Amino acid sequence: MKQKQWIALFGMVSVALILAACDGDSGNNGTEVEGGNSSSAEISLSSGQINSSSVVKSSSSSVKGSSSSVVVSSSSAKVQSSSSTGTLSSSLLAVSSSSAKAAWYYLNSSFTYGEMTDLRDGQTYKTVVIGTQTWIAENLNYADDTAMPNLKGNSWCYLNSADSCAKYGRLYTWTGAMNIDSSYQSTTVSAVISTPQQGVCPAGWHIPTNAEWTTLETAVGDNSGTTGTTLKSRIGWSDSGNGTDIYGFSALSGGEHFGSGFISLGNYGYWWTATECSSTLAYPRLMDYISPFVYMFSKDKAYGLSLRCLKD
Repeated sequence: MKQKQWIALFGMVSVALILAACDGDSGNNGTEVEGGNSSSAEISLSSGQINSSSVVKSSSSSVKGSSSSVVVSSSSAKVQSSSSTGTLSSSLLAVSSSSAKAAWYYLNSSFTYGEMTDLRDGQTYKTVVIGTQTWIAENLNYADDTAMPNLKGNSWCYLNSADSCAKYGRLYTWTGAMNIDSSYQSTTVSAVISTPQQGVCPAGWHIPTNAEWTTLETAVGDNSGTTGTTLKSRIGWSDSGNGTDIYGFSALSGGEHFGSGFISLGNYGYWWTATECSSTLAYPRLMDYISPFVYMFSKDKAYGLSLRCLKD
C-alpha cells in the first residue's frame, strides 16, 4: 500500500489527538458522546516533541467510535480571489499580497455575509448569523500586545509568517485568548473570568463557551453526523478534506503552536472555548481533514490555537 493511502487509512481509524482528561470530568458539557476508548500519543518533530490531549467526539448527532493517535503532517492551502469581493477561484493559486484580506478567499462566495470592523486596529471581518448566534466568520487576527500585555509571548502567526495570519488568523494560548495573566496556565481561573468573557475579542464580542459551541453544532447538525463537514470551508483542507460550508462559518485549518514548533496546517483546525477543564487544561473544539465531525476535548492551555468570537 502506498504511504499516502496508509496514512489516510490510519487516520480514518484513529480520529483525533489525545490528551489526559480532566479529573472527574468527561468534558462532554451536555453533548452526546459514545465510544469511550482513548489512548495517548506523542508526535515527534524536528522542533521538539509534543504531547497530545484527551478527546471526546462532539456533535449534535450521536457519534460512535474509538479515539486513538493520529498521523499529522503539514501542508499549506493556496487560493486566490477572482475579484475584489472575494469570489472563490476554482484554481487554487498562491496568495502573496499582504495587503489583501486573504481570509476572505476562503469564504463561501455564494453566501451573503455581514461585516464588522475591529476599532482597535481597523481590521474588518465578515460575520455570519447561524440560528440564534452571530459569529465572526474568520479566525481572529488581533496582535497588539502593548494595548493588551497578556498577549505578549502568547500569540503567533503560523511559521511566524504575516501571510499566515492574513489567511488563518493568529494562534493564541488559552490565557492570551482570555486576556488573563499567563500564570493561569497552571492555575484555575474561576475567580478572574466573567460570563461572557471578552478576552482578546473586539468590544461587543466574546470567547464562546463550550455550551455556546454546542448551540452552534446543534443548529447545523443532522442525523448523519456531518457537523464538521457543514462548518468547514470549501477549500483549504488537505487531501479533499474540505467542507460544504453551507452556513458560511468557513472553518479553516490553521494548525497549532507549541513550544517553538508549528504543526497541522491544512490538516487540523482548533478553536479555544472559554471553558476551563482543570488548572492546566481548557476545552477547545477540533475539526480535521479525515472526518465529518466536530470534537470536544481537553488541551494544555499553553498551546497556540485559533479563535472565533461570538457576539454578546
